[in-house]
Formats: sequence, C-alpha cells, structure tokens
Amino acid sequence: MPAATRPYRGVFPVVPTIFHDDGTLDLEGQRRCLDFMIDAGSDGLCILANFSEQFVLTDAERDTVMDVALDHVAGRVPVIVTTTHFSSAVCAERSRRAQDKGAAMVMIMPPYHGATFRVGEAAIEAFFRRVSDAISIPIMIQDAPVAGTPLSPAFLAKLAGEIENVSYFKIEVAQAAAKLRTLLELGGETIEGPWDGEEAITLMADLDAGATGAMTGGGYPDGIRQIVDPYFAGRRDEAMAAYARWLPLINYENRQTGLSAAKILMKQGGIIGSAALRHPLELPHPKTQAGLIEIAKSLDAAVLRWSK
Repeated sequence: MPAATRPYRGVFPVVPTIFHDDGTLDLEGQRRCLDFMIDAGSDGLCILANFSEQFVLTDAERDTVMDVALDHVAGRVPVIVTTTHFSSAVCAERSRRAQDKGAAMVMIMPPYHGATFRVGEAAIEAFFRRVSDAISIPIMIQDAPVAGTPLSPAFLAKLAGEIENVSYFKIEVAQAAAKLRTLLELGGETIEGPWDGEEAITLMADLDAGATGAMTGGGYPDGIRQIVDPYFAGRRDEAMAAYARWLPLINYENRQTGLSAAKILMKQGGIIGSAALRHPLELPHPKTQAGLIEIAKSLDAAVLRWSK
C-alpha cells in the first residue's frame, strides 16, 4: 500500500514538536523523533498540528520546524503541513510556503478564533477557494471540535466538488463514521481522502465507513499499522484483533495524556531528552505517565526500544 503517490493512504501520525526542558526548540531531538516515526512504519507525517502544540509557537518557530522537518525527511515519506490561520491571506501564504518547501499536502481548519469568532458557510467557502488558488497540492480540511464550526457532509462535499484542491477530509467529530459514510455518498470520487483522526479511538468504525487514512498521535505508528495494513489487505478479523490489542493504549492517550503521550513515550525510550510541553501546558501526573508507559511496554511498542 504505497503512500508516496496520490491518493495518499495509510498511517500519517502527527509529529510532536520537541522542546528542551527550558521550552526552547530541540532541533536535534526533532530530527530523532522524525527518524523514529519513519522507522516505526509511518506512511507519511503531519507537522505543526494541534498535537504538535502549533498554538504555542511563534511564526518564526513554525518556519524553523517546517524547514527542519522537510529537510530532514528529505522525501522519505510525504509530509502534511498544518497551515491553519483565521486570515485567508495568511493561510494562503503559509500554504504556498509549505508547498514551495516540499509539502505533499496542507491541513487546515475552517477559520475560527477563541470561543466565539466564527464565519458562515459562504465565507468558509471563499476562504478555502483563496487558499486553493494559491497552491497546487491537496488541501485536507480538518473537521475537529476545537474549531467549533459545524461542517455538514453536504457542505464538505460541495467544497470538494467545486474547489480544485479540496479533496481530503480528516473527520474527528462525534459520530465520525456516520459523517464519513455520508460524505462519501454525497461526494463520490471528489473525496480523494476520507480520513480518521482523534488518536484512532474510532478507527475500526471509521475504516468500515470508508476511511483510507488515519492521522493519529505519533507515539506508536507501528501499532496503528498492525490495524490498518491487514484491514486494507482484506483481513478484517486480523485488524479487529489488533485493534482490540492496541485499544487500551489508544484510549489512554485519548482520555488521559492527550498530546503529551508521544513525547512521554519517546522520552522513556531515549529518543528525545525531554518530554517538556511549552508552558502553560503541563505534563500529566507522574503516575498517569507511568500508566501510559506500562501499557506501551505490554505491547512491546517500538518507541520504547528503537534507540536501545
């Protein structure tokens, strides 16, 4: 199941942004993180997403992380760059720069700010049209609760049908499987990439609904591959068994540790020197971290032995 050519399929985990204990960027740790994630079976990667703590980075730091990641990956796998911004012009410029640097795709949430600043469907359509006009690579619309913007399947299918580069959709809202199924029914061949998100907590249901990609946390792509690979090979029973095996870890990340999970595991495995989040974010309680590591050990997750 090659992921290097379109349509992009498979496991494209979110890459955490690696910091030193003092909160400064750890670029060498970032490179080791990328190497691990590729070696552990990632079909592709996504950088600067919410699980990358994109919202605590300066614009200059975003550019640094993007440049380092794309230069270091050097085409080994496709890289999706998150370019979300409220401004149509800023998002278009971010997307153009990502494309020029070698990104395979950009991922964008609909424009929002804080708890109340939203725009209507006409403005959202114009927003994505402006971004699409600025680039020639695919746009993945991220349909996530954090944006607080209702995006109906009919509206998403309309965007796919009418805006040239809008062709991928990461669905991670409640009842994701039902939304994926309806989106595919309405959008047909214009939906090049119906994808699952939210740490793969609903992965099997989403695969059954037609998902062809999974954008998960970055700590155990080897585990997600054990689910996705047999599923796409027609061995659904094997995929179900693997999902049951890895679900405790998926659930722990989704419900207990959130975006810190990948860094906690990578620190434990000696891949990075610090699991630090950037303040005001804080790591979970040490016992919560220990619970995550315990489950990962029971699964022989590659993250804990890759650097040994």
